[in-house]
Amino acid sequence: MKLGIVGLPNIGKSTIFNALTKSAADAANYMYSTITPNTGIVEVPDGRLYEIDKIYNAKKITHATIEFVDIAGLAKGASKGEGLGNQFLSFIREVDALIHVVRCFEDENIMHVDGDINPLRDIETLNLELIFADMETVERRLTKTEKMVKSDKSLGAELELLGRLKAVLDEGQPIKSAELSEDDKKLLRSFNLLTDKPVIYAMNISEDDLLDPSGNEYISAVEELAKREGAEAFPICAKMEQDIGQMEEDEKREFLVELGIKATGLERLIEAGYSLLGLISFLTAGPKEVRAWTIAEGTKAQQAAGKIHSDIERGFIRAEVVHFDDLTGLGAYNAAKDAGLVRLEGKEYVVKNGDVILFRFNV
Repeated sequence: MKLGIVGLPNIGKSTIFNALTKSAADAANYMYSTITPNTGIVEVPDGRLYEIDKIYNAKKITHATIEFVDIAGLAKGASKGEGLGNQFLSFIREVDALIHVVRCFEDENIMHVDGDINPLRDIETLNLELIFADMETVERRLTKTEKMVKSDKSLGAELELLGRLKAVLDEGQPIKSAELSEDDKKLLRSFNLLTDKPVIYAMNISEDDLLDPSGNEYISAVEELAKREGAEAFPICAKMEQDIGQMEEDEKREFLVELGIKATGLERLIEAGYSLLGLISFLTAGPKEVRAWTIAEGTKAQQAAGKIHSDIERGFIRAEVVHFDDLTGLGAYNAAKDAGLVRLEGKEYVVKNGDVILFRFNV
């Protein structure tokens, strides 16, 4: 999974990226301090791995990973090339979902590109640039398809869909607001449109507001917008996340308990990303390694095996499946097997979140 961190210039994107990835990307107080995207690979926190390791005492524990991409701030006119906009928009096309950072705190020492704080205006500015970019993409493809359909009638469905998408964009609405059939959605994936990507609004707030956000009107405004759009939204304090990112795990948990915070910003972002993209994790376990694997919800056993290695998918025989709760509840694989909780499943079995699987194969 690849999440792109976007937003207007100088609203805390790089600070959040540094906190999440423990990197040292430039986070200067001026526009376009990030030009080439910074990328960082982060382990997905999963306490289940440690619980399973109590049974297997494996040589290593391997978490699933997620890639964060810190994309330079977009400005008005980005879709026309302003502020190196075309280059930045191309980076957005490569990610699975967007973390749209919006500034929701006042600080006279930190400049804002538009002079004052207004997160809804900032969101509209960026969204309109993405809409304009999609309009260009759709219009080019529409023109091309109109010519090709004369000799290839099978492109009729694509032409009709492009016409509907153009109408949505002409109204200033993102593609994800359109009502589409499953066939439409399959066609849409090949277009790689920016406003079709799922969005998480990360509201960058002050430390005081993180502890008591009730008086921050910016937060409620963004949350209401996200609810209407079907997006995720939650507050995150970039400065505090940066401090937390430098702590050891035990110190971090103690600090969060003292503040009454249940999860770090990283943990909430990953949870929101998994939810938006319809992802789950299955687990494998043995004396050599305990590991988590990320797959799309609805993935069948044979395809899940391919996540580990193509040979396992090709030579798939069956899957021995026990759920995490059953395995850890009884404390041993053989105990779960004796209790009838280890199931033999075929290639059509739909893998569930938390399944612990041993794949049998022959190549």
